Amino acid sequence: AGYTATIDWTLKPGEDFVAGRYSRGHTVAFDGGITIPASSSPSVVPLPWSVAEAVDPEELLVAALSNCHMLTFLHKAREAGWVVTAYRDEAHGVMRKTAEGKIALTKVTLRPDIRFEGAAPTAEQLDTLHHAAHEDCFIASSVKTEVVVEAPR
Repeated sequence: AGYTATIDWTLKPGEDFVAGRYSRGHTVAFDGGITIPASSSPSVVPLPWSVAEAVDPEELLVAALSNCHMLTFLHKAREAGWVVTAYRDEAHGVMRKTAEGKIALTKVTLRPDIRFEGAAPTAEQLDTLHHAAHEDCFIASSVKTEVVVEAPR
């Protein structure tokens, strides 16, 4: 299967590209029809050249890791006979310099808060489900970023 995203940016009248005085604001359109406003992070490119209200690439990667883990977890939980009624994750990514001297999203911490109908898994069973979800998550398998799950006990 193939996956597409269309990134669309245009230099606005009066902006000075050579001097770096141009908006990093752009759009990202997905094949399902949704288009979202995007930008560099204001921590990378200061305002007003970034758009604080828009999603940045680092947030998109954190979201992709969290989203993939959740979808895989739901599948694994269903297969194991658990009934999940709600799943909320306040995922957090950290940028650091790597051993090679490059700035990278080096760690993403997932903090899923999961609700079950009826019996809930034990802490050990929950750890097993999270481990299985991480092992089968396509996005986690695609990145060098350390992904840690801090599930409440």
